[in-house]
Amino acid sequence: MVKDVDSEIVTKLDQILKVLSMSLVDRLGPEATMTEKARMLRIAGLDIKMIAVVLNTTEASVRTLTSGIRKK
Repeated sequence: MVKDVDSEIVTKLDQILKVLSMSLVDRLGPEATMTEKARMLRIAGLDIKMIAVVLNTTEASVRTLTSGIRKK
């Protein structure tokens, strides 16, 4: 029972994280590039997998977009 409740809480928190992340990306505006969006989400602390979900792309693409950030 407790495990089911914990799982449900984690699921809901994951959904909230996705919505807030999408809101952040939306606030950057249509002129923002995928790289800028990925960078902001990375700065916000999201992992590669979550960024890929939010930006509707692959994890490989996100790695490519954010690789230059680490080099700078």
